[in-house]
Amino acid sequence: MANGTRTYAVMGASGHIGKVVAERLLDTGSRVHVIGRDADRLKGLVGQGAIPYAGAFDDAEMLTNAFKGADGVFAMIPPDHHAPDHLAFQDRVGSAIVRGLQATRVQYVVNLSSIGAHLKEKTGPVLGLHHQETRINTLSNLHAVHIRPTYFLENLLMSIPPIQSLGINGSPLRRDLPIPMVATRDIGAKAAAFLLDLQFQGHAAFEFFGPRPFTMQEATTILGRAIGKPELKYVQFAYEVAEEAMVGAGLSPDYARLLIELDRSFNEGLIRPTQPMTQDHLGTTGIEHFAKEFASAFRAA
Repeated sequence: MANGTRTYAVMGASGHIGKVVAERLLDTGSRVHVIGRDADRLKGLVGQGAIPYAGAFDDAEMLTNAFKGADGVFAMIPPDHHAPDHLAFQDRVGSAIVRGLQATRVQYVVNLSSIGAHLKEKTGPVLGLHHQETRINTLSNLHAVHIRPTYFLENLLMSIPPIQSLGINGSPLRRDLPIPMVATRDIGAKAAAFLLDLQFQGHAAFEFFGPRPFTMQEATTILGRAIGKPELKYVQFAYEVAEEAMVGAGLSPDYARLLIELDRSFNEGLIRPTQPMTQDHLGTTGIEHFAKEFASAFRAA
């Protein structure tokens, strides 16, 4: 079947990753069902020929309608920063996705997961993605690839408030911890490539990284130069202080606790790459390029 005659469904199509997936599929002439929680945010893709499906991601009926006729699905569980029980939220959405896949007998799914999803404990919100991989893998009629990206480069945008208010960059992550951070646009491009090929078989995990690892201090120096602060320092915040700040910024106490658990697991080496960082597993967006985007966001904040 030629790519242009295929039909795809893309969850989170208005987000950083899903939008790249949807646009890449649309560029091939494919029929694309775009799924989002806000119909207004899907309008740009509708203007490119996409068919919109808007609603809550734990609405199995809506997802079933969106998945109907799809040759392949890009599935994801978005974070809910305000959920009082985030893992329960992930389970509701994940179960709705699986019910939609079962009802429509979709044969191929690219599932957005995370590095560390092979672990069964101490991984914060990644534990919910582990549960979702397990749910999807019970579907014997489905070929699935679970993309497990590492830490997003875009997470560094959360550094803007402390830089502006305190004159420092900081987080609970160790300053000397090398992390192969990856850009969301590269994740979307890799997911789209899997869907356009539809060559994967069975159930497999695929870790995905940035071009090279760098530490938080190295990242801070590069970002600092981009915003005219070449002496910018990185400070590792105490877990308790960071958790309190997250709650103060509007995150639910449960989600803040899970994020701290995730950072702790990174720091202690529990979450780390388990697959070779070969060229196929590497994105192309380096931090030097991202620093330009960071500087624009910094000036606009």
